[in-house]
Amino acid sequence: MARVCKITGARVTSGRRIHRSGKAKKQGGIGRHVTKTVKRQFKPNLRTKRIWVPELNRYVRVRVSARGLKTIDKKGAYKTLKEAGLI
Repeated sequence: MARVCKITGARVTSGRRIHRSGKAKKQGGIGRHVTKTVKRQFKPNLRTKRIWVPELNRYVRVRVSARGLKTIDKKGAYKTLKEAGLI
């Protein structure tokens, strides 16, 4: 199953992490040095939730991110799920 939010469309993105070596000056060393950059992934904060939709009088199971949950709280379940094409 793809790691994609059904409401916001948030998905895995790629980026870089900086590798540093050496001992910090504060700890008596000569300072930290950048040695290389390494690829990494930023993953969305996904949850599988059962959301109650009063207009339909039933639950709808959705894989949604934390931001998507806030959107549902703000706009309402029926309107948000309708815009996403889930109902």
